Amino acid sequence: MTTTTETLKTETPLPEGLDLSWLRAPGDWGIHAKPGKRGLTLDEINAGPYAEIPDTASGQTMRPRGAQARDGVPHVGYMLRRNDIWSKNATLLYEEAVQRQWSSATDIPWDKLEPLPDDIELAMSQLCTFLTEVEFIAGDTPAQWLPTISNDHYEIKLYLASQIMDEARHLDVFRKRALANGGGLMSGGPGSGLRSIIGARDFTEMSAIMHIIGEGFIQTLFRSGELLSHNEAEKSMFRLALQDESRHVAFGVMHMKHILETEPERREEVHNYLDVGEDIFAGTGVTATGGSIESLAILLGGGVQHMDEGLNTLLAVRKRQVNEYMHRLEVAGLSDRRGRMTAQFAPFLAA
Repeated sequence: MTTTTETLKTETPLPEGLDLSWLRAPGDWGIHAKPGKRGLTLDEINAGPYAEIPDTASGQTMRPRGAQARDGVPHVGYMLRRNDIWSKNATLLYEEAVQRQWSSATDIPWDKLEPLPDDIELAMSQLCTFLTEVEFIAGDTPAQWLPTISNDHYEIKLYLASQIMDEARHLDVFRKRALANGGGLMSGGPGSGLRSIIGARDFTEMSAIMHIIGEGFIQTLFRSGELLSHNEAEKSMFRLALQDESRHVAFGVMHMKHILETEPERREEVHNYLDVGEDIFAGTGVTATGGSIESLAILLGGGVQHMDEGLNTLLAVRKRQVNEYMHRLEVAGLSDRRGRMTAQFAPFLAA
């Protein structure tokens, strides 16, 4: 198709002030994005000049990457550097997220819930109260970064939007479980550790503490969902939340890897972020707030009378948390973290 000035003429004069010059075909006219094996994904539409992702955003406006610029458009204060927020697996994780959405209302077999012993029910309600609180922060935190990311780096904006939806579903499902079987919401946590996550001033700082440590520890906990559960509804809840949480952790690992490879001078800075994060999760983390140690021990042991066995299992879960955390750091290129990990984690590290 060819569009020329001649084709813009109309049979009747244009009203004064109208201009159809925008109908002239841009220089990249004729590029066709074709569906691949997984459909028409972000990778398929990143073709030709649209695949050129600038290291520094081309401007401070809301113009989508690849659209024609115009004069007089106000600035909105975006972060300009791609490195500050980039993770090369963001497009894949986004596509997976939108294809694997699930509903807490219809995909959890709530009819499988049955009355439980009081101590078991109260322990699950306490754990779900804690997880509801955690998932609020896990959604609120990426939400506050969205307006700061340039539309030139829209892949990261889309991924973070999918994470927000995941976390909304998680806080929804855990709140529903707390209320669905007679237990109700229990004690909230002190909030200081969560406040440190949402208060991070740098994207890499936030991702290191939230994705690599916090969500990584929660991911390990969800992997123990079969041990924590006493019915098929709870097993489904942890199983479905786990698949979402794994994406969030994967994003953080690849973002850290990107930073360490492209800006190696930031290595000590990243270590300092992990120092802060480890202190948070060692002192007030997933197994230490709002009765979560006791509730987890009751659930893992099968009742108050079996808390000793439950505590032993919980120590095994903690060991798995720490070693999976160390593995994430090794994948990201930070294997030297082993020698400076907090003293509260170090005893759990495998040789």
